[in-house]
Order: sequence, then structure tokens, then C-alpha cells
Amino acid sequence: MLLKKNRLNLKKKDIIRNIFLKVGLSSLYSSKIVNDIIKILISDLKLNKKIIIKNFGSFSLVKKKERIGRNPKSQKIHSISERVVTIFKASDFLKKKINKNV
Repeated sequence: MLLKKNRLNLKKKDIIRNIFLKVGLSSLYSSKIVNDIIKILISDLKLNKKIIIKNFGSFSLVKKKERIGRNPKSQKIHSISERVVTIFKASDFLKKKINKNV
């Protein structure tokens, strides 16, 4: 029997609410800050292909070639188009913080 892991997805509204509660900024201002940060990260990633955030990790763009794939349910073979994907690699500092009490 496979155990289903409970996965909590962090949403923008959760980050906005935490800024509102912990820092005391208004919800509207907190929302603008979060949206601006995301826009900056996206534009820098498009421009430079890699972003390094000290003590957090790095985001990079990787180009994947076209390939043949198979639907595991129907066994139907189809072509998966060429695309660019974002890769995140956590910093050693972040890994140590996460595993500190494990």
C-alpha cells in the first residue's frame, strides 16, 4: 500500500498574509511587494538565464530537446515538444537549515 504524502502548496496569498501579519504592512502593499518581486525574478531569469539568491538557492533555465514520450495509461506514443524549463537548486545553507532538526 502506498502512503499518500500530505503536500502543502504555498500560495501567493499565504506569503502576502504572512507579510501582513509579521511585518504589519497592509495587505494591498504586501501584495504589491510580492508581485513586484516575482516580476523581477522572472525578468532577470529571462535576461540572464540564471539567478542566484545567497543563502537560498539558484534558479536556472534549461533547454530540453524534443523527444518521444509515452502515455503510461493508454500506452499511446507521442512527441514532446522542445521547451525551456526552470530548475531550482537549494543552497547548502538552506539544506542545512532544513535538515537541522531531522
